[in-house]
Amino acid sequence: MTARFTSDNHPFITPDLVNALPSKPADVRSSYGQALSQFGELRLPKGDGPHPVATVLHGGCWLSLYADLHNADALADALRDEGIATWNVEYRCVDQDGGGWPGTFLDAGRATDHLRTLAADHDLDLDRVITLGHSAGGHLALWTAARHRLPRNSPLWTADPLPLRGAVVLAGPGDLKSFTPHADAECRQGVVSELLGGSGVSLDEMEERYLCGSPAELLPLGLRQILISAEHDWVVPPDLGEAYAETARDAGDDIEHLVVPDAGHHEFMVPGSVTWPAVLGAVRTLLET
Repeated sequence: MTARFTSDNHPFITPDLVNALPSKPADVRSSYGQALSQFGELRLPKGDGPHPVATVLHGGCWLSLYADLHNADALADALRDEGIATWNVEYRCVDQDGGGWPGTFLDAGRATDHLRTLAADHDLDLDRVITLGHSAGGHLALWTAARHRLPRNSPLWTADPLPLRGAVVLAGPGDLKSFTPHADAECRQGVVSELLGGSGVSLDEMEERYLCGSPAELLPLGLRQILISAEHDWVVPPDLGEAYAETARDAGDDIEHLVVPDAGHHEFMVPGSVTWPAVLGAVRTLLET
């Protein structure tokens, strides 16, 4: 695809257009847990490995009613054609059994760690793995890159998380507190609170969960991060990306924040759109391919 979808009524790409994009089937489907939503689809490049890997985390406001992993099929397929293995992950959302706190977070981490299981049979290079996420999946991509910073007493803590080269965040929030009013307006009222446990959680406990669930609270991450925002993004405005990037820089992290002109929130999921050069360039930069 070489051109952006445009029309008089919808100057920017919409989710239904993303979901309708063609893509080739995945090579492998594998479960990393017992729940129906705990699986991923692996796409392998042609030729011999070992292949660098991007763990792809779809968006949708952490709500299954808005998106599932098929929203990222075209992106995952296009990266495979560029020589990068993609592990397109499904996870339990806040509106599904086991989702929210701590399940949604644990799924993002366990799915990434599942690459260790897949590597031997599929010639994956575990020394070159990144996370790549869009919107709410961008938050999960950053959080997965940050989880090695969790305190041992956190329910999100994992003893031996898979080391990453970095994280690419496509219009995703790095700071859950600053994103909350936007999430209330564009996703669903209270969805960030739902992600962190919903009703019945005390203010003190909610604050503790912010400290473990919001990447901004876990800085410095100690690895490279590339955030890409869209000039006309009304869901996760560019100023949120820049504010997170400034905080990360001040903490000592190696971080870059790009703003793509003439793009909206969903262009990132369309290979060949105005955002594609930035997306592909960021992935290649972190994987050094």
